[in-house]
Amino acid sequence: MNSVKDNESEIIDKIASHYKAILELLGEDVSREGLLKTPVRAAKAMYYATRGYRQNAQDVIHGALFKAESHSMVMVRDIEFYSLCEHHILPFFGHVSVAYIPGDRIVGISKLARMVDMYARRLQVQERFASQLCEALQDALGCEGVIVQCTARHMCMMMRGVQKQDSETVTIASTGVFDGNVNLRNEFFSSLK
Repeated sequence: MNSVKDNESEIIDKIASHYKAILELLGEDVSREGLLKTPVRAAKAMYYATRGYRQNAQDVIHGALFKAESHSMVMVRDIEFYSLCEHHILPFFGHVSVAYIPGDRIVGISKLARMVDMYARRLQVQERFASQLCEALQDALGCEGVIVQCTARHMCMMMRGVQKQDSETVTIASTGVFDGNVNLRNEFFSSLK
């Protein structure tokens, strides 16, 4: 356990040195009182915000698969998430709704939220985020199909560039029976209202 903690400390120290250099390049005095601990705090925050790189789907779901009693749609709506845009390293955030049709197994519903967090806590683009989540759930559950809707606001659009404050981006990904069954898709989208 100590080697893991030592490795984390080493990584955080390296990231902090880069933050210190960035602050200096921006013209800041990193020796002033308000910035003395900023490089380390920023490094710890970035390490935490990207913890999804240090997780995998099998470990997240492990121990929470149960025999399916029904093959009706299972849905969790409005799971909040926070991620970082890989193009600008600025936040994007919003909600994900996930549904699946069980095969032989169901998963504890909190694991769906944990899967959302695992993929959100990486440098991302929203389109990949929805697809990764959908495919990972399909693989892990062996279900008949998965559908994911992600709605997000992007700080890279809000605080720079076009500076549009009220725009939202919606992405949808699906697998299995959701790809070919209009009634199932309609049931999912009706449940979002």
